[in-house]
Order: sequence, then C-alpha cells, then structure tokens
Amino acid sequence: MLFRSIFNIGFLTMLSRVSGFVRDVCISAFLGAGPVTDAFFVALKMPNLFRRLFAEGAFSVSFVPIYSGYLAQEKFDEAADFAGKSFSLLALFLIPFTILMTIFMPEVLHVTAPGFLDEPEKFAMAVEFSRITFIYLLFIAIVAFMGSLLNSHHFFGPFAASSIFFNITIVVGLFIGIHMGWMEGTAMSWSLSISGVVQVLWMVYHCLRHKIVIKFQKPSFSPEIKRLLKLMGPGALGTGVMQINIFVDTILASLLPSGAISYLFYADRLNQLPLGIIGVAMGTALLPYLSQSHAKGEHAEMSQYIDESLLYGLVLSLPAAVALIAIPETILLVLFERGEFTSYDTVQTAKAVLAYAIGIPAYVLSKVYAATCFARSDTKTPVIIATIVAIANVVLAYSMIYVLGHMGIALATGIVAWMNVFLLSWALKKKMGYQISWPVKKKLFLVFVSAFIMGGSLYGLDLLLEPWFAGGAFLKMSALTLLVFMGLAIYLLCCMVFKIFTLHQLGILRSHIQKRKAV
Repeated sequence: MLFRSIFNIGFLTMLSRVSGFVRDVCISAFLGAGPVTDAFFVALKMPNLFRRLFAEGAFSVSFVPIYSGYLAQEKFDEAADFAGKSFSLLALFLIPFTILMTIFMPEVLHVTAPGFLDEPEKFAMAVEFSRITFIYLLFIAIVAFMGSLLNSHHFFGPFAASSIFFNITIVVGLFIGIHMGWMEGTAMSWSLSISGVVQVLWMVYHCLRHKIVIKFQKPSFSPEIKRLLKLMGPGALGTGVMQINIFVDTILASLLPSGAISYLFYADRLNQLPLGIIGVAMGTALLPYLSQSHAKGEHAEMSQYIDESLLYGLVLSLPAAVALIAIPETILLVLFERGEFTSYDTVQTAKAVLAYAIGIPAYVLSKVYAATCFARSDTKTPVIIATIVAIANVVLAYSMIYVLGHMGIALATGIVAWMNVFLLSWALKKKMGYQISWPVKKKLFLVFVSAFIMGGSLYGLDLLLEPWFAGGAFLKMSALTLLVFMGLAIYLLCCMVFKIFTLHQLGILRSHIQKRKAV
C-alpha cells in the first residue's frame, strides 16, 4: 500500500517535473543566463522559499499528524473543526505577511540579493518581479493546505498534479509576453501569480469531489491549535533545511559575476527532476502512514515502513545522482544548449550539476527520517539538526566560493545534505531505538555497487558516442536516449543479479502502470 502511494505520487510528480523541465528549456532558450534571468530567479525563489517553509513545510508536517490522528480514531467532526480553525490561522498570518513583504521588498532584497546593489538596473528588475510573484504565496498556501487534507485521506493525486498548471501557465505567459512585446521577466512573474489562482480552483474541485469542506472559522487558541503552533516553529527549519541552503546559495551567488545565479538555478532544476519525483513522493506518502501507525502504537509497523522507504529511496535516487555526476555536460548539451544558452553556459552549469548531484540520495533519505520525527510529533530534533546543517552550509559555501566560484556553493549544499542524513539517523537510533535491519543494510550496499557499475558504463559509453553529440538535434537526442536506456538496463541487471529486487516485483510494478493507463 505504501509503495503504491509512493508510485502514484511519483508518477504525477514526474509529469509535473517534465512540464517544469519544458518551462526551463523555454526560459533558457529565450533568455539564456544573464541579468534578466538572475532577477527573475531571485523573484521566483522568494515565494517558493516561504511556501516550502511555512505552507508545505512547517504547517503541513505539523498539521497532518494531528489531523491524521483524529481520522485514525474516527473523530471526523473534531477533524473538520480542527481543519477550519487551522485554515483561519494560516490566512490570519499570511495575508498581512504578504502585504508587508510586498511593501518592503527593496529592503528585503538588500539582504537576499546584496550583490545586486552594485547593478541598479538588475536590482530594480528584481524588486519589480518579486513584488508581483510574492502574491503567489497566498494562493499556493491555500493549495498546500487543501493538499494536506486530501493526503491525510489518502487522496494523493490532485496535489501531486497541481504543479503542472504552474509550469504550463508560465510557458504560456512567456510566449504571450514575447508576442506582445513585454519584458519576458514581467510576463513570467504575472504568469506565476495567475497560476496560483488556477491551482486553487483545481484543488477546490477535488476537495468538493471527495466531500472535504473547509469552513472558515474565527481563530481560537484551543489545545489542538496551541499544539499546532508549538510544532510549527521547529517544523519550518526541520523540513526546510534544503530550501534554506539553496536560498543561501542564491544570496552568495549574487556576489559573483552575472550569470552565477542562473547557473545554479538551471543546475538545481535538473537535480529537482529526481528529487521532486522521489523525495517529494516519499515524504508526502510516508507521513500519513507513519502518523497513523504511531497513533495506534504500532512501532514494529513504523520500523518496517522506514526500512522499505529507505530502500525504495536509494534504489530510485542513487542512479539518477550517479548519472548526473558521470555525464553532466552531455545532458546539458542536449537539453539546454540552444538559443541564448551557449556552450560556455553548459560548462559552467555542469559544474553546479555535478556538485548538487552528490546530495540527491541524501535529500531523499533525509525525507524519510524527517517524516518519522514529524509523525512522532518530534519537531525539536529536526530543527536542532537543521540549524547545525544550515550553519555548516554557510561556512562551507563561503569558504569555497572564492576558490571554486558557484561550484563551491553547490558543493557545500551537497556535502551538508549528507551531514543532515547522518545526524537524523543517529537521533532516531537514540530516541526510538530504530536501526536499519541487516537485510536492508546488505541491499543498500549492493545498490551502491550497482550504481557505481552503471556510472562507469555511462562514462565509457559517453566517450564512444561523442561523434553523435557533435551532430544535429535529432542525433544528439537519440544518443542521449540510448545512453539513458543503456544505463538503466545495466543498473536493473545489476540489481537483479544482486537480488535487490526480482523480475516478479518488476512485473507487479508493470501491472500497476498498465492499470494507471487504463484508468
């Protein structure tokens, strides 16, 4: 059941990431890496940071365990009452916060993009774009809240699919803006906020379809709301360490020459393909299951869920990371190098892709460990660890920025992602006595061996296919497709030889995919 939920979310998130990738290809082709993209990407990160910290992050991981606890005990009226009060509280905070941030955006950007101060035109663009995009926070917070409700009832699909509308709207806005002669950054900024309205309408439809009604109530500080608030503060840091690190990356990159922010953004987007598909699916699906197991006192069941999730997470994320480390320039050459995105941009972005990719498996594994803490209503442990990791990231990034440039920033993020995993696993062992079972440990080691063999094979095949990558667009895409399928085949073969999974398990997965297609 858990694997099925992870697969469903992963499948829809994959569609979302593919549409996001199409969006990024369009942006890179028309704008490349320069002042306008730097300004827009800063504006894009502003609402997304607060969304991931307070809406999808702190609020969701604090709300879901309490709400799921009511559902597990079949206290449906209490659950609805708690949801209504929580929604009112969220609105009460976000509306004035959004207004204040919009008014004081120049002062905010003095802190978040200090390097722009030396370039008045770029700074002015960043202020304009950020004021437009920050409105998006209100809409996406509503979307995230309704997503938490649907996820708690095990309806994972609508929220996982909602980002598709976000990506489509920005692409449409970019083309309309170019056709109408508007500045591309302004057109994309307005498109982002409009996409929030579209996503709200999508989620409202699905809530009504499943008879989940949110009643706006006068906020009251009931015991449950006090508990929610108590959990939310630590939850913001506990779930958002990766996002905080990436935002710190942007601040430091603003101190570097023009284009550095864009290189990091494109690299992060490429890394977000596996992260979003696997990491988000893992964390989203796992939290309600763990919360309900904890509420029923089924600790053995919790341990089994953690074991399974760690194995699924590494099996899916490690080959993606190894591929990005082995052939980053080749991937970027085929996917991004066109129009305003030059070969120089490819080389510079590849450095960041390689560095970020080191942390991909760690990010996915930390989602499992963090979800376990939140299911036990333990937000203190993740926040302490997140604080340590965030400080380490700043120190590492700042120490490497003058030696490795933007690559040093990305490398610091990749390194501290593993620090986060090791500290969380140590804390869980100490607090709940959880240890990875020996059979799973053995399989995890063999996953590393399989991925290493795949990585070496990809590197060798890339050299053999080098003449193909010097050809036209069709030949390049054909060569990359061949590389992907060859790498996947080698990895799956190794996994089956090492008995990490069997042909029978692959058959079950295939049947499930066919059922989805038939629906």
